[in-house]
Amino acid sequence: MTGSAQRPLLFLDVDGPLIPFGAPSHRYPTYQAVSSPQAEANPLLARINPDHGARLMTLPCELVWATSWMDDANECIAPRMGLPPLAIVAWPDESETEQQDERDGLHWKTRTLVTWAAGRPFAWIDDEVTDKDRTWVSAHHPGPALLHRIDPRTGLTEADYLIINQWLRGTSTAALSDGST
Repeated sequence: MTGSAQRPLLFLDVDGPLIPFGAPSHRYPTYQAVSSPQAEANPLLARINPDHGARLMTLPCELVWATSWMDDANECIAPRMGLPPLAIVAWPDESETEQQDERDGLHWKTRTLVTWAAGRPFAWIDDEVTDKDRTWVSAHHPGPALLHRIDPRTGLTEADYLIINQWLRGTSTAALSDGST
């Protein structure tokens, strides 16, 4: 198999990584974008730096929305960043297992992302990733995975892009060298 089917996945959260929040004394920059009813209904959308779209598109991966924004990510977020519509992880209805996971400190997205990846290498950027999620993914996902926590007060930074890009390129290089692509 060749093409994007072999590329690592990048699961992308919105609130925190793309829409910074949580620093009461911090004044967030705002960015102009095409006016839309969604932008007027949610003033936090103006915090999305449109440059993120071009940066994300240069990464050697397949971008996937992993956010509670669901379809709104493609309708409201992607156009502000110049992204094409992306695949969206569909979250299952809350189950007894997910309720227990949350009580145990495992993020409610973790199991679903591992299932969605189906063994493919993936990076997950989110402001709520913890060591419990990393440990669980390490034990239950057969491929490489990077769970990278983004500081929600700053959103994605240059340092985050360097870490993600380095990991993705290392994963892609390893796949090429072992003949799996």
